[in-house]
Amino acid sequence: MSRATETDLDAFEQVRDAFGAGDPVLIHDFDDREGETDLVYPAASVDPAAVARMRNDAGGLVCVALADDVAESLALPFMDDVLDHPATASHDLAYDSRSSFSFTVNHRDSFTGITDRDRAMTISRLAPVADAARAGDYDATDFGNEFRAPGHVHLLRGAPNLLDDRQGHTELGLALADEVDLPPAVVVCEMLDDHSGSALSVSAAREYATRHELAFIDGDSLLDELA
Repeated sequence: MSRATETDLDAFEQVRDAFGAGDPVLIHDFDDREGETDLVYPAASVDPAAVARMRNDAGGLVCVALADDVAESLALPFMDDVLDHPATASHDLAYDSRSSFSFTVNHRDSFTGITDRDRAMTISRLAPVADAARAGDYDATDFGNEFRAPGHVHLLRGAPNLLDDRQGHTELGLALADEVDLPPAVVVCEMLDDHSGSALSVSAAREYATRHELAFIDGDSLLDELA
């Protein structure tokens, strides 16, 4: 583990405090991985305005990452393990060994599932579900009674040992949730650049964070504190 600088520690404390208070934070993973900054929320804090922000300001895919033990309790698979189609073979990802995607869901009380209100309902409800599943009080049958698939909220399954196994936004967000004793359910959404057609640059992501008074941290700094 590298020695954290005072600036790194300040950034970590700001991110930890903000996330623990239910606020979104910006996490840049690693230049030699995806090289992307994600807007990350505790799932319990997501309301329609948060979904609108992710749509309008981030622009990437709105996903809910669940801890591996939660996904196991709910029988949520990795999609590439269950799909029988040639497209699921030979995942030659330049930045990782496998995808974290499970399937997509809507809450059964939602209508189409895609509106900000519907997605916020689905996402926010996944937080108490994750806590209950971890405690052994909620299983796959309960999940099926409350959610339907396919839907409009993408589920991600975290690696079993989180950052010891994988160092994606999924695991960084879940490790941060563990650090501040929040439910093992976090929302990640990539920040994209309308002009370049690529991921938003780190400098632009930092500027966005400053302008909106949000905490920002690099994956290296977060990894030093959480791993």
